[in-house]
Amino acid sequence: MSSAEIIGKPLLRREDRRLLVGQGRYLDDLAVPGALHVCFVRSPYAHARIVSIDASAAVEIEGVVGVFTGVELAEWTTPLRMAPAIEGLLPVESTALPLDKVLFIGDPVACVVARDRYIAEDAAALVEVDYEALEAAASFDAAVADGAPLLYDDVPGNLVSHQAFSSGAPENILDTAEIVVEAAFHQHRVTHAPMETRGCIAEWDEGQQRLTFRLGSQAPHPLRSQLARRLMLEESQVRIICPDIGGAFGQKIALLREELVVAALSRHLRRPVRWLEDRMENLLAAVHARQESCRTRAAVSPDGRILALTLSMDVDFGAYCFYPANYMARVVAMILTGPYRISSYGYDVKVALTNKCGSGPMRAPMAIASWVMEGTIEAIARRLGLDPVAVRRVNLLRDADLPYAMQTGEVAGDITPAQCLDRLLADAEYDAFRKRQAEDRERGVYRGLGLCSVVEPSTYGSAFYKAAAIPGSGHEAGWVKVEPSGAVNASVGLMGSGHGYETVFAQVVAEGLGVDAETVRIHMGDTDVAPYGMGTRGARGATAGGSVLLLAAQAVRRKALTIAASMLNLNTADELQLQAGRVQRRLADQWSDTGVTLASIAHVAYLDPLRLPEGLEPGLEAHRAYDPPPMTYSNAAHACEVLVDVRTGKVTVERHTVVEDCGRVLNPMIVEGQQHGAIAMGLSGALLEEVVYDEDGQNLTGSFADYSIATAVEIPPMRVINLGKPSSSTPIGSKGMSEGGVMGAIGAVTNAVNDALAPFGVVAERLPLSPQYLRSLLRGKT
Repeated sequence: MSSAEIIGKPLLRREDRRLLVGQGRYLDDLAVPGALHVCFVRSPYAHARIVSIDASAAVEIEGVVGVFTGVELAEWTTPLRMAPAIEGLLPVESTALPLDKVLFIGDPVACVVARDRYIAEDAAALVEVDYEALEAAASFDAAVADGAPLLYDDVPGNLVSHQAFSSGAPENILDTAEIVVEAAFHQHRVTHAPMETRGCIAEWDEGQQRLTFRLGSQAPHPLRSQLARRLMLEESQVRIICPDIGGAFGQKIALLREELVVAALSRHLRRPVRWLEDRMENLLAAVHARQESCRTRAAVSPDGRILALTLSMDVDFGAYCFYPANYMARVVAMILTGPYRISSYGYDVKVALTNKCGSGPMRAPMAIASWVMEGTIEAIARRLGLDPVAVRRVNLLRDADLPYAMQTGEVAGDITPAQCLDRLLADAEYDAFRKRQAEDRERGVYRGLGLCSVVEPSTYGSAFYKAAAIPGSGHEAGWVKVEPSGAVNASVGLMGSGHGYETVFAQVVAEGLGVDAETVRIHMGDTDVAPYGMGTRGARGATAGGSVLLLAAQAVRRKALTIAASMLNLNTADELQLQAGRVQRRLADQWSDTGVTLASIAHVAYLDPLRLPEGLEPGLEAHRAYDPPPMTYSNAAHACEVLVDVRTGKVTVERHTVVEDCGRVLNPMIVEGQQHGAIAMGLSGALLEEVVYDEDGQNLTGSFADYSIATAVEIPPMRVINLGKPSSSTPIGSKGMSEGGVMGAIGAVTNAVNDALAPFGVVAERLPLSPQYLRSLLRGKT
């Protein structure tokens, strides 16, 4: 294989060998002699004032080092103040541990430090906390109701964010339109449920006045900056090291309170301290996501053309803001119109704080967007008695429309929605399905086919964050270094949690430099080694990480060839190339080996610098940073076929097909694996998963016996077709992917269920599509 053809090859994941033979090293595999263990005391109340904390019985247990509360932690840490300058968003501040009141069931009130985890847990059970119970606001409606109990004194009405936008006078058009179609969508609260729960190990070095902090983090450098700031240290006093990570899905981006507490305790006690979350803690008190209710109003022509569209969106964000509370909802509202030509659009988005676990990004934080838009298309088709494909076609963006500026200002450039839909309909045999569906209905068998077109935003650039007034950057950084022996090392600021980065980034560096992929070693997850990048989030791995490594590798190759030209007594390197680590020269349209190798070039670069061409500095390495466009869009079309048992409400997904255009595919095997995983996550969330709270804020889903996740038994056969039109705006040609599968699966399976239930005149508007919910719709109609 030529080293110029490595990108795009389905190379086996190199990281799998160590993982499959049991040589992976996750957090709990790391032995730290003398480490103390932490167990948190958590609130049994959704909303309560802390009257007193009595730890006298707990500290009497042999092996207990101490019990610490928010009062002590407040002396060692600074509060988190989430206050980006966004119109309509109120600032919110929180301390490491609560000082005066708790805000949800599972809120950590105190922590016990002991010789081992067993002692810490036993002692935690003896900590007596006297609470004064307060009325809880456990839903959006309860939180914004008149007279509702306030979570924060400086957030009136618990409404932390309210933003509105309008372009093209949509309300005026809706007021005068002959046909107005309304639709409602309620997405339930879910959580990330990584196979490896959260945890951390902190080691304070008193001699060096430096903290080494090990944890599974998707974004090691931003986390280091925040940890240093909240511990009142310099960044140079903190080192983040990430071992193997057993899944994250967005839950391991921000610095959360338990991690800050463990780091502060290690510094205070001058001892290594470790903590590993159990499953119940993860379900109760790690970050949740997605609880949103949307309503759309569309003014349409008789042929289904959308003349104006409005969105109202209410978000139940939970109690704490580790992220700007408007962030995820804002993205949903900004990209809602997706692949459709809609010249009049407005939104009204409200975010309320409630007495539940706080929310944060989860794989595809904008997941509801495609369901809302595609569900609106389906509602228009039902109202007008049209085929939903016809409604899609009359509104769909065509090549002549591109680049298309949405009313919100978002620009979709290299997308291919019409091509994806056409290919999908052909592959799904749409017309034949309708005939089969009709025949089955005659037999009392109810099957449905749901479609969903997706425009997936990814790789948010710095310009997007700046425009949205969100702190931070969208850039990524990387370096490539050829050692004196010719060995190739490379690093990037990302950190994977099962992404296959070690393999695909080696492919990128290999092709950019001109060596075999097997010779490239990728280093990530250590802030003393990796450059300052923004980490893994927003489907930016290939587009941001791949691009910056490609740029760095190409820079090293140019220098290497300049040195090689000098070694060959040539004036320029114009007729030289590197292939598999050897320099070739073009003579009479033929490439011939020169006998010069990358190793011999590196030897000169490091150990014989007097032979370097004039002006070149010793060494053979390059560091690059890359800031992507404000937003990069990929797109896809999904088709999901389901069978609904109307007697029981059970949904069986029979097949799921996707035609996706994520740009240049760096490793098709890894891309398809991520597509499968994203689709499975979307189907599981739509059909099974739900964090359930009662009206008092009691979480009823504290184990996997209550919180159901799809297994291989429930996941259907999948077919993925990649179109692969390269992006013209990113160096590597990738557009980003792995979140769109979630978006498309939710929309497609919900539309499929509604298609199956059409004979009964009912529409599912809320998730999950559980048997109980579907039977409630069908009761009296079957």
